[in-house]
Amino acid sequence: MQKLYILTLIAILLGFSACQNIQTGGQKESGQQGSEETVEIKVSRDLPKIKEDGVLKAITTYSSTSYFLYRGKAMGYEYELLERLADYLDLKLEMVVAENLNKMIEMLNNGDGDIIAHGLTITKPRKRKVTFTRHHITTHQSLVQKKPDNWRRMKLHQIDKKLIRDPLELIGKQVHVRKNSSYYHRLVNLSAEMGADIDIQTVSGDLTTEDLIKMVRDGNIKYTVADHNIAALNKTYYPILDISVPLSFSQRIAWAVRNNSPKLLEAVNEWIDKMRKEPDYYVIYNKYFENTKAWKRRIKSEFYSKTGNRISKYDPIIKKYAEQIDWDWRLLASMIYQESRFDPSVRSWAGAKGLMQLMPRTASHYGVSNLSNPESSVKGGAAFIADLLEYWKKIPDSTQRMKFVMASYNVGQGHVSDARRLASKYGRDENQWEDNTAYYILQKSKPKYYNDKVVNYGYCRGEEPFNYVHDIFERYEHYKRFIEK
Repeated sequence: MQKLYILTLIAILLGFSACQNIQTGGQKESGQQGSEETVEIKVSRDLPKIKEDGVLKAITTYSSTSYFLYRGKAMGYEYELLERLADYLDLKLEMVVAENLNKMIEMLNNGDGDIIAHGLTITKPRKRKVTFTRHHITTHQSLVQKKPDNWRRMKLHQIDKKLIRDPLELIGKQVHVRKNSSYYHRLVNLSAEMGADIDIQTVSGDLTTEDLIKMVRDGNIKYTVADHNIAALNKTYYPILDISVPLSFSQRIAWAVRNNSPKLLEAVNEWIDKMRKEPDYYVIYNKYFENTKAWKRRIKSEFYSKTGNRISKYDPIIKKYAEQIDWDWRLLASMIYQESRFDPSVRSWAGAKGLMQLMPRTASHYGVSNLSNPESSVKGGAAFIADLLEYWKKIPDSTQRMKFVMASYNVGQGHVSDARRLASKYGRDENQWEDNTAYYILQKSKPKYYNDKVVNYGYCRGEEPFNYVHDIFERYEHYKRFIEK
């Protein structure tokens, strides 16, 4: 039966070429993949300009595989690869989340981002609008449908009778997909190849493929289409789904840049070629698409940003003491993650303990006796921050003041004051952190600077406070994107 089905599919895919009108959401549509379309590129921003700005803006989607927050950490297949790409290009990474997936290419050509880091199927219509990078993976499109509710008590042939087993059986059936997706275009072509109409129902661009798969599981829609690797991942959590019917041959999945960004394209392709030779490239893929146990654990968790609005189980405590120091609780949460990964039992090599990694002497000063107690630790840490805020009230800008406070929390206000005096001596703004005081905190590991007469506290391994402040604020940006204030 399987062999007969495969032969039938091949006949369908290769047999017909006449274009047919199809029924879409109650209206006839005839737009085929081959239709010409004018593409307006509103910006000219290739790699030299990106390098000048120092930031790579990457457009992606918020999903359980691309980009999300889990237990206080930004994660995702596209996100982890983008981190490595940004490092390779010596750029900072800025994530741009596409709320409407139908508009990702428009966002790229409008200049909202420099690269689409999303699983785009390489198609001819899209190649007129963007330039694709080397492909990352190959997959095929599968029909997603729901088995009968009592499928576990049924025999295989009984289940088969209830399901689509041949693409020809989709004639006249409603299939829900996003309008500008490759799935939509595949159904258009499949309808033409079969010489009959599939009732293609288009849905809002803010619905992800995973959202549609869940709608099938919940019985809200009958059918959708998904890349097989995404469908297979979701099937591990929703075993009632059937994804066994392929609707396409193998297709290449890639990222994309604007057609006027050849130098960026060349650099990205060089990076992909290099990454393909390294195990890390395949480890990342397996982490998000093959490790189904980890995937199921994430999406069940209350600390997974797509199913909850929590960062850690200590959120209520963090909110309480963040309010006392007039900080956004998500910023304080990012700082605590940096200190302890939300593990109250952690002890550093220097003897610091608890969620906020207070030294026993500091803790004692603020009346904290049990550093393993989460609330006591956050209470003591917040009190220490309050004192540092008072110390640095001379910094006029509130955001800059917070960065001086964090650096002081990490390395002590003495070393930060040294760096501030060095900044002033060498003509930089002592009240600004980035590229000013932060630059000289890095220089304090060099004899020329730690022996300078304006320095009172000597040598400092400046990378630690420098990275500390950078990482907290970078994580804070993720938190702001995913977690409500």
